[in-house]
Amino acid sequence: MSVSPDLSVPPEMSSHMSSAPLLSVEDLHVDFQSHKRVISAVKGVSFQIAPGETLALVGESGSGKSVTALSVMRLLPSPMASHPAGKILFKGEDLLQRSPTRMRALRGNDISMIFQEPMTSLNPLHSIERQVGETLTLHRGLGPRQRRERVLALLDLVGIQNAKQRLTAYPHELSGGQRQRVMIAMALANEPDLLIADEPTTALDVTVQAQILDLLMELQGRLGMSLLFITHDLNIVRRIAHSVCVMTEGRLVEQGPRAEVMQAPKQAYTQTLLAADPKGTPAPLAEDAPVVMQGKAVKVHYPIKKGLLRRVVDRVKAVDGVSLAIRAGETLGVVGESGSGKSTLARALLRLEKSEGEILFQNQAIQGLRWKDIRPLRRHMQIVFQDPFSALSPRLSIANIIEEGLIVHGDATGGEAKGRRDAKARAPLSSAARDDRIVKVLEEVGLDPEARHRYPHEFSGGQRQRVAIARALVLEPRFLVLDEPTSALDRTVQSQIIDLLRNLQRRYQLGYLFISHDLAVVRAMSHHILVMKDGRIVESGPRDAVFDHPQQDYTKQLMAAALRESETP
Repeated sequence: MSVSPDLSVPPEMSSHMSSAPLLSVEDLHVDFQSHKRVISAVKGVSFQIAPGETLALVGESGSGKSVTALSVMRLLPSPMASHPAGKILFKGEDLLQRSPTRMRALRGNDISMIFQEPMTSLNPLHSIERQVGETLTLHRGLGPRQRRERVLALLDLVGIQNAKQRLTAYPHELSGGQRQRVMIAMALANEPDLLIADEPTTALDVTVQAQILDLLMELQGRLGMSLLFITHDLNIVRRIAHSVCVMTEGRLVEQGPRAEVMQAPKQAYTQTLLAADPKGTPAPLAEDAPVVMQGKAVKVHYPIKKGLLRRVVDRVKAVDGVSLAIRAGETLGVVGESGSGKSTLARALLRLEKSEGEILFQNQAIQGLRWKDIRPLRRHMQIVFQDPFSALSPRLSIANIIEEGLIVHGDATGGEAKGRRDAKARAPLSSAARDDRIVKVLEEVGLDPEARHRYPHEFSGGQRQRVAIARALVLEPRFLVLDEPTSALDRTVQSQIIDLLRNLQRRYQLGYLFISHDLAVVRAMSHHILVMKDGRIVESGPRDAVFDHPQQDYTKQLMAAALRESETP
């Protein structure tokens, strides 16, 4: 199937389509039980989706968007969530009254869902071929040969390069964007009547995001598929939606045709969402700022082994001779498509990945240090990972997660204030002092400190990302890797986090390695830009020079894709 070259506005729904809605949600209520109190997550939500229609459900993190979608699929966690009240009619059939057997027959066949976090949705013990092919076996009864052909076609359809070689790969061997594309392939396998997409392009770079959106719109036009699209990215809403529903605090505050809601919003909340784009620039860099992190000809090569003796026949050059330097108070933005080596480079600099070349932290060579020698430096080098759910222990409360670093490293500032750099010389913080720091850092990232005794599964994706940022910031590091730190956040929270990171950088002269596919966020955060492709640096330079006057064709393609995403039809 060819991807449409330009679908910048959603196609109009065919006039011959049935006027009867495919999906009708009527007065939906969902409550959660948490610490002996009831939390209302969805409060009287009603909307309809016609055959072939795309309805965008938008709102800030925690507004109830994903809970609404999970209610349609009857996938709410039990017994934490009470049985949803109201009606969910799919082709006239009330799903809330259907048996588990009937729901299993519908899921993956008539109704499919692309989940927000692919790493936690994919089985780490099963190959990509087995996971994509599972639904084909269950609902279509395909044999091994037919199933493999269909899986290969699906992987190629969603843009997985070298699809045949990826069949035996496991989720951890793929980048975040590649895992998301596998999830999309699984959801599209049986050509469902209704596709629920919960932030399906969150982990994708701008060029692949454009391809996936074009693909979804083309499939929708060909199959007459309806789409419930959940997103915090209003640029996507402008591009693909026929209708829009705006949610906040579990309620629908505005709904209507896309043009009406996006161009003439009636509610103040909707107006705030539309105005919340990343703005501003980082503080100017001091001319005498010292280098905090430097890499010289860094290489990360993975061996490819084949045969009975598992001999090395080739190497995957994930990072191939990259050199960079980051000064105190500077943000180096790293951009590139999924699989370009951005995250691998970051892990190599932090000595979380084996690499070749020279790595210096505050002018100290750390490449050859043993684990016990580098451990005292860990508190000064922190990372915010791309997937907040897999990075947070489900068995620990938010307070326990954030205080873990304080317990391991003791007082993050007191030892050095007395001129003692040995980790053993630092006095441990008291429980009360740790709690004070936890409260302070949660307030800084925009979370209610009273929620610190709750667990990760009780938070939305965006809220979990803020917890991950708080955990990294609580030790007041000097160098911070931010690997897609705002990818799961809505625009209003993105702006808050960007302002927070810039203020912290200005106050403490932090060095940031900022990885993102959102070029608007990169531009608001970065002093310098590094563009990567296939493990190499394609282009680098000051922020404005790279954005306004790119020299390389690959960089121009990235900028053109970003501009296309931001255009309003």
